Amino acid sequence: MDGATIRPDLGYAVVLAALAVATAVLARATRLGVGRQILTASARAVAQLAVVSVVIVAVLRSAGYTALFVAAMLAIAAATSARRVGEGRPAWWVAVPLAVGTAPVLGVLLATGVVPRAPVAVVPVAGILIGGAMTSTSLAGRRALDALEDRFGEYEAALALGLTSRHAALEVCRARAAEALLPGLDQTRTVGLVTLPGAFVGVLLGGASPVEAGAAQLLVLVGLLAVQTVAVAATVELVARRRIPWRRG
Repeated sequence: MDGATIRPDLGYAVVLAALAVATAVLARATRLGVGRQILTASARAVAQLAVVSVVIVAVLRSAGYTALFVAAMLAIAAATSARRVGEGRPAWWVAVPLAVGTAPVLGVLLATGVVPRAPVAVVPVAGILIGGAMTSTSLAGRRALDALEDRFGEYEAALALGLTSRHAALEVCRARAAEALLPGLDQTRTVGLVTLPGAFVGVLLGGASPVEAGAAQLLVLVGLLAVQTVAVAATVELVARRRIPWRRG
């Protein structure tokens, strides 16, 4: 490493591989059941970032390519969440929370000029927002479905009391699904005290002042909270309306 630059040399590769293998071994030894997934995810990250590093130069030269790249990120995020939430059942409706969560917030940031419309600014901000929506949608969907599975008797009791299927499902799963917002809330509460997130560090290393870096990070954190809140609310609604299929009922 030279100054603030990380060089992907042989030492870097050795450390990276050692961390991935050690993490997978620990997961296997503690029977967490994700040892292979850790190795697979790490390998995919290497391959994907290598490809992105090649194509990103072309993407950032064109507004059209930038739009296509953002659309591709959204499609891949939807596929990932659908697989996590569906577990063998069709769950493509999860694309809706991703879109309705990300599009308005990103649109406001670009329309007001808070985020420059240059591709070099649009791509990372869009990626952060889409990634946050993906995580929240996956967690909210799984928690909502688990709640309906675990408390199906309460759902049936609510129906017996005269509630509609939608309202009964909301009563059972809404609070559990809202737990998907906890990581984002905790990160926002503790920013600067526990963590210095990537946007802050990246802007700072790019030559901006600490005030400018802090402003960029605040924009990301509050924007993420907005995106994730909309995504969770939309996911719960889709589960309650059975657009995302239940395991029972």
